[in-house]
Amino acid sequence: MHPVDFLVVGGGVAGLRAAIGLAASGRVLVLTKAEPAESNTGYAQGGIAAAFGDDDTPALHAADTVRAGDGLCDESAVAVLVEEGPPDVRELLAWGARFDLGADGRPALGREAAHSVRRVLHAGDATGREIGRVLWERVSGLATAETIDHVLATEIIVEDGRARGLRYFDAAGASHEVRAGATLLATGGAGRVFRETTNPAVATGDGIALAIHAGARVADLEFVQFHPTALNLAGAPRFLISEALRGEGARLVNGRGDAFMLRRHPDGDLAPRDVVARGIVRESEETGAPVFLTLAHLDAGYVRARFPTIAAMCAQVGLDLARDPIPVGPAAHYMMGGVDTDEWGRTSLPGLFAAGEVACTGVHGANRLASNSLLEGLVFGARAAVAMQQPARGAALKADRIIADGSSLIAPAVDGGDDRPDAIRHQPSALDSEAVRDVMWRNAGLFRSREGLTDAVHALDGAGAAAPPATADEWRQHNLRTVAYAIARAALRREESRGGHFRADFPRRDDARWQVHIVDARGDA
Repeated sequence: MHPVDFLVVGGGVAGLRAAIGLAASGRVLVLTKAEPAESNTGYAQGGIAAAFGDDDTPALHAADTVRAGDGLCDESAVAVLVEEGPPDVRELLAWGARFDLGADGRPALGREAAHSVRRVLHAGDATGREIGRVLWERVSGLATAETIDHVLATEIIVEDGRARGLRYFDAAGASHEVRAGATLLATGGAGRVFRETTNPAVATGDGIALAIHAGARVADLEFVQFHPTALNLAGAPRFLISEALRGEGARLVNGRGDAFMLRRHPDGDLAPRDVVARGIVRESEETGAPVFLTLAHLDAGYVRARFPTIAAMCAQVGLDLARDPIPVGPAAHYMMGGVDTDEWGRTSLPGLFAAGEVACTGVHGANRLASNSLLEGLVFGARAAVAMQQPARGAALKADRIIADGSSLIAPAVDGGDDRPDAIRHQPSALDSEAVRDVMWRNAGLFRSREGLTDAVHALDGAGAAAPPATADEWRQHNLRTVAYAIARAALRREESRGGHFRADFPRRDDARWQVHIVDARGDA
């Protein structure tokens, strides 16, 4: 394939917004893993948070973001998010985004967990799909932009210490190589590393694996957000039940019909996601019965009109969202960690950039504030486009990050294994994908311990490592195992509980030792 000026890997909000920003400066190639609309963006139900209300300010949005992040947000990145968010969302409106409007003709604002005011713009309960529609229409009209679908990215081309493009398989299984002046990873999250997840099948952490193999720094991989309310019905898919429902008055109740979250947190049903997720599991264990979400006390017509997508999904499994108790439970939802970047999407590898969920700017800390994900992709996708047009340079290591280097912050080696940062290896175990997901859900899920995480590391770093991948399917398995192994090791290392990372054997937050972002890197990355 002919070289391109800019290569974008991923077709969600971050990748598309970057492509729009790059199109006037050269040829842009967008690679997507499945159909163009199949990304985590399209599955985002609740909305996009921005300080639009008369009672809101970027400073208040920042304070809520930092509070949800449990003491680990990078406040410079948070400032970028909340200050550039409103103008970037207004740009979406100018491009034709059809957000719900209030009686005054202004965008209607919802409220979700850990927000102090209503600030979530929404398009029914399919906001991500609407934002994706607007961005795809704009990209499709760009003469300099080309898209190739059903691509599996396998390797960053690294020459002379910088990224030069990408190797990938096409839909027919043929391998290709494309060279680019700048490459952006916008590949989304890694929810499919876990057995129970709200994420689509494409969310397998490929971008993190690509960065690890290329030698770029990754950070905070232990911080995985488990959404508290996925449908929990035997035989049914674990689809997301947005917390926008709780923002509109839905209640969590136990098997006796009693509301319980106020016993666990002063914010009740609108406590931070990690608190609600653990509260649901503990309530179910204590009562020996499922936990349900109920909207039966609300107007049925309003419920069905406000949440048509969720109502239709519930109807497919025989439930009436407006009347029936909906069984819910936690599922893997979002990665706070990822490829370590600065506020312009630069990674430690010159020529390689990352934006959106695959990236770790530190903006979410240990726990993402609801509806900041679409905003993150929009803001940092636009910023990455600016940096990709500048001379290539690697991101410096931020002052609030340390590289895992064998210091006291590193957990003791497992059975004498190598605990250096380059122990993120190219050849993790030969477990198949389903076995990997099961190991991660059981041992590195919502409740973690040294014993379980050690078991996960052993299983994922077994002696029977597979041969170097050659086919597309082998690469899929290899990437999934690589990301799972990196998450499990990071979780084993952090001996405290903070945000989405909960250690039953270290149940309290420990700022004296652990209020730091921990970076893994190979060699001199």
